[in-house]
Amino acid sequence: MSHAEIEDCDTGVVAVCPWHRYDFDLKTGHSETGMKACTYATEIRTEDEVEYIWVEAPDGGSGWRLVEFRPVSEEFADPPPPPPDLSHLSISSPTPKEPEPLVPVENTPTTLIQWAVLILNTPDPMLKVQRTRHAVKLFRTGHLKSIGHRSSKAPRPPDVPPREELYARNTVDVSKINRRKNRAVMLHTLANIEQWAIDLAWDIIARYGPSHPDLPTAFFADFTKMALDESKHFSLLTARLAALSPSTPYGSLPVHAGLWESAQVTFASLRARLAIIHLVHEARGLDVNPGTIEKFRKAGDEESVRVLETIHHDEVTHVTTGHRWFTWVCAKEDVDPVQTFREEVRKGWRGDVKGPFNAVDREKAGLTPDFYENLKGEMKQTVASEKNTQADVAVGSEGAAI
Repeated sequence: MSHAEIEDCDTGVVAVCPWHRYDFDLKTGHSETGMKACTYATEIRTEDEVEYIWVEAPDGGSGWRLVEFRPVSEEFADPPPPPPDLSHLSISSPTPKEPEPLVPVENTPTTLIQWAVLILNTPDPMLKVQRTRHAVKLFRTGHLKSIGHRSSKAPRPPDVPPREELYARNTVDVSKINRRKNRAVMLHTLANIEQWAIDLAWDIIARYGPSHPDLPTAFFADFTKMALDESKHFSLLTARLAALSPSTPYGSLPVHAGLWESAQVTFASLRARLAIIHLVHEARGLDVNPGTIEKFRKAGDEESVRVLETIHHDEVTHVTTGHRWFTWVCAKEDVDPVQTFREEVRKGWRGDVKGPFNAVDREKAGLTPDFYENLKGEMKQTVASEKNTQADVAVGSEGAAI
């Protein structure tokens, strides 16, 4: 909301996101969407002739401190630019197929859950991105019949999202991907991770929505935003890959499905999914992304640096989302979030939760050191994963993470 437009309404002053439907009263935090933001009184005070900003402390707890301070722009921010045309990057197939329409002619989705399952079952990554943008727009503008998570006929998500033929042939074990320093390889690896991240955002909606009918609309708003962000990241990376190395289109290099394999461990539990995928894998991304960005900066590739910095800033908000809903689940179950997280990691992770940690960005997202320091997963190794650990999956190639 840092680019929000400030509007005077009959009820007070409201911050309105220029390209989303969110609107928050700056005094009460209430939104017409039904959500509520935390708001705190602020004053400009003077002490010893020095002005400073005083912020009201939240109720409950102690030792609060301001992690970040951002001004809110009073200028109207232009909507994000339209995505580049990436149709030429589609993975070729030996047998040309009739392109699928954006909106299926038959069995057109009418609920968010139906759109989520359709997108999960879309093999073409470019069509997956287009359908993500379309579905999120329908959801935000109120053009869907319902979320659909309380329906007894809600469709089931796939155990593994399908991939196009060439992409599937190039999917290998994590240990077989060389850790080369080639920038095109790194961008390709990151794009692969973002494609899985799109699926993971839709999967948490489709898989756990029907089994948790008490999930509020805000949960679906958060994870559709995440899906949209991941589709933006994928588009930015594949466009940058095409510009940097036209001979290396997306899908032409070996990739792995380690993130999805890790997610499969959590199929039975929303709490486990939030812990393992969003507070371990995504949090690891906060640790390794700065190093990856620095490699591109040293190579003089400022265009890639800008792309990766955009992605990193978004990923902080994704870990925040994971933390928000993990603590929500813990509050519903009346359990301690820190101890519960550590138990989920012990059950659903193999090996150490590796550092070094980006403690600053982790704390911005709500992850204090007591969550992750001196933590080791105790899940038994399976035959299929003897050659690599989940830590390898999280880091991928040259520090690639969600």
